[in-house]
Amino acid sequence: MSTPDPGPPPTGELPFFVYGTLLPGEPNHDLFLRGRTTGERPAVLPRALLYDGPGYPYAIDGHGRVHGTLLTAAPGVYGELLGLLDHLEEYLGPGHPRNLYERVVREVELPGESGAGRGSEAAGGAGQGGVEVDGDGAGGDGAGPVRAWVYLAAAAVTRSLRTGGSLIDGGRWVTGRPPGGPRTP
Repeated sequence: MSTPDPGPPPTGELPFFVYGTLLPGEPNHDLFLRGRTTGERPAVLPRALLYDGPGYPYAIDGHGRVHGTLLTAAPGVYGELLGLLDHLEEYLGPGHPRNLYERVVREVELPGESGAGRGSEAAGGAGQGGVEVDGDGAGGDGAGPVRAWVYLAAAAVTRSLRTGGSLIDGGRWVTGRPPGGPRTP
């Protein structure tokens, strides 16, 4: 007896959960997201851990929480944005051996809404969004967790992080610069 095939991953226009250099105020936010999103708001990725990388973080599955931002693509640019983010994250396709990250669907929590569990503590701090996401299941209606694309470290990277990586306590990536201030080396 065989197990039924779960089918292909979702192909709808899901929002994106970001947690590193794509966060508001970070350099890749303006380069890749400016003018391509209609909504950004603080969010939390449950059941995940955050590790420090060479100038950017990696999230992996684990027993923790990662703080970030949920963003919704502007009408008409979803395909362009998806391609840009796949390129930035060095995602070549599901399970590709040269992937740096895997793009996967996960449920994320919106602080202050049903299912968020942690109230304002999970909000991601100052500069983490604050613009309301508009409809289409991307949040704002108190419906609980939201399904979103998340870039998690690929298998080889995850193995390396688990054996010798630097875990980021609290699951909140910061670059060491004040909001709006110059980036430190």
